[in-house]
Amino acid sequence: MVPETVSELFRRTYGSDPEVIASAPGRVNLIGEHLDYNGGEVLPMAIESRTWVAVRRVEGRSSSRVVSSTEKDTGMFESPVGGRSGMWWDYISGLGALPGRSLPPADIAVASNVPAGAGLSSSAALEVAAGFAYSALAGDNIDPRAVALDGWRVENEFVGVASGIMDQFASALSIDGHALHIWCETTETENVPFAASVMIFDTAVPRSLRSSAFNTRRAECVEALELLRRNDPSLQNLASATLDQVEAAALPENIANRAIHVVTEMQRVHAAVGSLRTTGTIDRDLLYDSHASLRDRYDCSSPELDWFVERAMAFEGVAGARLTGAGWGGCAIAFGDRETLAAAGDNIAPEYERAFGRRPRVWLSAAAPGARVEREL
Repeated sequence: MVPETVSELFRRTYGSDPEVIASAPGRVNLIGEHLDYNGGEVLPMAIESRTWVAVRRVEGRSSSRVVSSTEKDTGMFESPVGGRSGMWWDYISGLGALPGRSLPPADIAVASNVPAGAGLSSSAALEVAAGFAYSALAGDNIDPRAVALDGWRVENEFVGVASGIMDQFASALSIDGHALHIWCETTETENVPFAASVMIFDTAVPRSLRSSAFNTRRAECVEALELLRRNDPSLQNLASATLDQVEAAALPENIANRAIHVVTEMQRVHAAVGSLRTTGTIDRDLLYDSHASLRDRYDCSSPELDWFVERAMAFEGVAGARLTGAGWGGCAIAFGDRETLAAAGDNIAPEYERAFGRRPRVWLSAAAPGARVEREL
């Protein structure tokens, strides 16, 4: 996918060239699972798959037209925005629904190769790419952090999907060859060199229970924090607790397990960042310990995810593996050089299909650059 593809879609649909083309990547989290909503730190990277948004202002209309190369539905939204439509373009139109904001009527075309439904933040890529495009259209100096926060607000306040800042920040602020270390409580970030490639393995497991299980975990973490604050009222969030505090609080077993995962996962994020700074790699045992904690303490893995992690860890040359994202299905990742990961994927994918009767999707990616304006005409 290149900018010409979205240009061609724009010309074919609207009969003219766009004024601006912007793009933004999807993301995968390297380590730091279930920490964003607990006030913790995460370490995602932008992936090579991207979403492109082409825009041209139009005069004499009060509405914007939208078309996508990957969605069958085309449509329109009013400027100013009347409300949520429940359609995919809410991730764009919602930018105009933010307090004090409006979007000029425009023709818009979208093209993407960020896999949908794989937990790789296709929605954040769309929000951020649209934010960059509209900022460029207005002639503004683009503030990637402000665009990321706008995208997060669209997702949470307009679309109605509760999420942390990780997805939009990784899409907007990443740089080539680096992971992005994010302090979710303060929005502080730093870029950390990351030279390895990553294999993303979508287990194709249905996620019918994922939403309810996720909400249960969030509630359990809230309960853990409330109980810990009985001993230490100054505790800001669960991720700032210590293992000693958790063990001293005599929490109910399931609540203790959730808290222990959060506290030890924070330690693993710090260790991973330190290791990348000094050696350029993340220790394979650290990655496996993260997966084991998600499996045993947070209870959010699945037989398919566990199978992949064990199989990938046994493949010669693979430098580590773990589930990524919320779990209960979805994706796992393996680390290594691109050639080794390609061979691993070619071997593991058919074995997985024979074992589970589901055809996985597999992608390879290095740490890619974040959002950018591709073209201004």
